[in-house]
Amino acid sequence: MKKLSTLIIALSLITISQSSLAGHGHGHGGGLHKCLKEASKLKKGYYGKLEYLTLTEKGVKTFEIEVNDENGVEWELMCDEASGTIYEIEREVESASDPLFKKKMKVNEKTAAQTATALYPGKVVHTEYEIEANGAASYEFDIWESPGVTYKVEVDATSGEIVEVNIEKWDIGRETE
Repeated sequence: MKKLSTLIIALSLITISQSSLAGHGHGHGGGLHKCLKEASKLKKGYYGKLEYLTLTEKGVKTFEIEVNDENGVEWELMCDEASGTIYEIEREVESASDPLFKKKMKVNEKTAAQTATALYPGKVVHTEYEIEANGAASYEFDIWESPGVTYKVEVDATSGEIVEVNIEKWDIGRETE
């Protein structure tokens, strides 16, 4: 299954880079290639999912690259499209009851989701539990507002504050379970 997922991602990336993305000049095609190259230097494994995002407060175009290592750990690498630089690495854990997450959690998932949907109304369609590079725990909610509009809202599990919001432009691949 892991090899099939990698093959599907690879074929999708080839199709995307040769078609609609190629028309963006130095945009997606070159940035995506640089980002995947940098990600492979930092984390060995296979790609599970790739998302193209816009960081709302800064307008930064970002690729979120999910890499599953040989130990089954899922990593998310955030890469600036323009520079091809990885600027954030997070580890995903399965649930809020994971010891790495639980020891930092002071705000439960329901309260964090209410905080996110109060500012970005819509339906929570997916939740991730992330451990930041500094050890902090955060919830990441995918909030579907309307067709074509999905917000990714990250809420700190200790303080309950929103720390980052992205608009998901597209994704390929799928979450590993």
